[in-house]
Amino acid sequence: MSTQGTLQWLRGRTEGLAMSDDRISIRLTNIPQAASDLPNAWRWIKAMLFSGRRVLLEARTETRSAKQNRVMWSCLTDLSNQVTWFGKKLTKEGWKDFITGHLDGQDLVPNMDGTGFISIQRGRSTSQMTIKEMIAVIDLCHAFGSDKGVIWSVTSLGINEVDQDTGEIMGGCNEAS
Repeated sequence: MSTQGTLQWLRGRTEGLAMSDDRISIRLTNIPQAASDLPNAWRWIKAMLFSGRRVLLEARTETRSAKQNRVMWSCLTDLSNQVTWFGKKLTKEGWKDFITGHLDGQDLVPNMDGTGFISIQRGRSTSQMTIKEMIAVIDLCHAFGSDKGVIWSVTSLGINEVDQDTGEIMGGCNEAS
């Protein structure tokens, strides 16, 4: 079967697979589904290799969802609007650095002119965090903000509807990505 023929055949048999002529993406959520979809991925890979193309295969855990990201930014907005920290109003981005710095740690180093210190975060971008790591970020926002008397917006309270197994937020958020 030709490469095009193989791709046409696969497209008709691969529910849950995102596929184009140069890319295939599979979200594996359980063993039976993986057992069903991985042979189809192998057919696509084999077709690409037979056609003389090179293939890069990468497997990684899924990163945070768009819904989690919306809840996090809503929480950071609530913190920014309502909390003064040691006489300073932080931006949403400042609160993000503050919260994620508590998870991964920070180093305090002298500034360039020796008149003070700056914090260098050891953390990483929330876009690279796993679903469970993002749950920790949102939980920390809620714990800290609630301790400081934050009145949470409806979107920020989406955390009350998180599936604790998957971290997926089930409701309380605007569905637009």
